[in-house]
Amino acid sequence: MSNSNPDGGSRPGQTTDGEAISRPARRPRRVLFVAEALTLAQVVRLLTLARGLDPARYEVHFACGSFDPIAFAGTGIEPRPLFTIDRAAALKKVDRGDRLYEKDVLFRYVEEEIALFDAVTPDLVVGDFRLSLAVSARHAGIPHATLINAYFSPYAERDGFPVPDHPLVSLLGAKRAAEYFPRALPLVFTHFVAPLDAVRKRYGLAPSGGLLQALTAGDFTLYPDVPELCPVRDAPSTHRYLGPIPWSPDLPLPEFFRSFDPDVPLVYVTLGSSGRYAGLEAVLRVIGEFPVQAVVSTAGRFELHDVPPNVHVARYVPGALVARASRFVITNGGASTSYQALAEGKPVLGVPSNLDQYLAMTAIERASAGRLVRSGEATPKSVRAAFTELLTSAELRSGAERVARAFAAAECHQRFDAFLSEVFGTNTKEQSA
Repeated sequence: MSNSNPDGGSRPGQTTDGEAISRPARRPRRVLFVAEALTLAQVVRLLTLARGLDPARYEVHFACGSFDPIAFAGTGIEPRPLFTIDRAAALKKVDRGDRLYEKDVLFRYVEEEIALFDAVTPDLVVGDFRLSLAVSARHAGIPHATLINAYFSPYAERDGFPVPDHPLVSLLGAKRAAEYFPRALPLVFTHFVAPLDAVRKRYGLAPSGGLLQALTAGDFTLYPDVPELCPVRDAPSTHRYLGPIPWSPDLPLPEFFRSFDPDVPLVYVTLGSSGRYAGLEAVLRVIGEFPVQAVVSTAGRFELHDVPPNVHVARYVPGALVARASRFVITNGGASTSYQALAEGKPVLGVPSNLDQYLAMTAIERASAGRLVRSGEATPKSVRAAFTELLTSAELRSGAERVARAFAAAECHQRFDAFLSEVFGTNTKEQSA
């Protein structure tokens, strides 16, 4: 039987003599992930997304400043070094309420990123809290997606901004500071974004439009959230929810877990890689007063001595497993550690200090999935009241379980894969053709 068409031409995929045409292999799309590397969340969220990609379809590159090796352990990803401001100094600035970046630093960021693009030639850049990417990627003509929690979105539904633990709070008190804060906020946001706008001007770009716009700037904005917890209104189609991005160290349960009594409530305390831990003393004191057992993960940030006998301390633990076994979880209020608890259906006692943590905990309280105790007001009395409620409240357990169901329905890897297919105008069948 002839393989030719009735008109004498060859069929698609064949030469005129009927032999199959060898299709050129499609080059995997090159995706460059760039993390600011000031907090663990900024690194591991991107790492989790990167590890979930099909290597036959995507070539992964990763760049960030130096960070704890545990973030990269077992990933097979070797990060490219990238200049980042000193982490310890930056976190101190966050605690003082100072801005993180000055103009000269951001110019260096942009120059180093452009050099990185020349070396990698990515098809897409995905960043987490790397504000300079909105300048460098635009200058290089490379599509850029930024990962940022939805509570920072200009389109977020909010009644206002919570007052972080700025030194002003110590001077005025939380109540008076809350009255002053809304008037001061526009000036504060302008101050924080001024160096970035100077860099944007140098590269021929319009001003960012404000701090929230700078934080979410990109050709695409990806929220590691769900609308049930952090709703937005009238956001453009370039903004989309990925769902929470889970990460937990690939570690076994500590040996001391063998001694735990399954009939005694377990409390997991993890203050993450940023934020103050001044309230930890009150937390530990209260834990010692209750018939519970507790695990404290320090993330290597501090040493603990003379803890109550019902407290066990470790540098890192497999957080998801420990949260799953716990009655509730005590965190710094940030999304990374708090969402890990909520993903397991466990309510959160958040002790926030910076704005990011306050925004996350405000959303969690609104969802009736946790309670907030200000870091500057974390006395044994205030912690004890919240601790008691979290041990006994059916309402908070129910709220956390509702959030867990919403998290489970938002599979970040599927959504990220769908996003990349849309960006590149491809699908799985086309990529494998």
